[in-house]
Amino acid sequence: MAKWRSPKKIRDRFLAWQCLIRQTAMREQGGRPSPGMRPRVRDTSGRELAPALTVLLVPEEPGESTAFFRFQVMKTQDPRDVYERVLDYLQADYFQQPLNFSDRLTAVLPESSPLAERLLADGSCTLEFDQFRQAYHLPCEVTLLKEGDERREAPRMGRSGHGSTREGGAPR
Repeated sequence: MAKWRSPKKIRDRFLAWQCLIRQTAMREQGGRPSPGMRPRVRDTSGRELAPALTVLLVPEEPGESTAFFRFQVMKTQDPRDVYERVLDYLQADYFQQPLNFSDRLTAVLPESSPLAERLLADGSCTLEFDQFRQAYHLPCEVTLLKEGDERREAPRMGRSGHGSTREGGAPR
């Protein structure tokens, strides 16, 4: 029989694992998303909606990092310079404290995305993370973040054009 684990313990281990793989991606792969940062998306009946979707971890208090990212974008027109400065920031100690991050995962999708429309219509999905012999299957609620929400602004730094920020929550 499987050992029972509290949802808080599972959440804390998941966030620690996510911080580890993200820090590794920043330091060793130049920030390129690794498989564990791109879960498979399934509807509640188990049908695959997307083989991979890049999701972001946003700090519980995103104001400081959002201000830093915004400043870097406004500071120069050179996208390579912005990339290098932001990567330096993320390589340092950004992912050192897993408990500083929200258990609400965020993804940025185009407004006309069929996946975004389906996720919002369904209101829930399952995200399947898998990397380094670790796997998590998280049932999530899906919401559209409202304009002005700090969690919506954080992932949009450095992006041009329009997009919708979708959010998946913690395990239900």
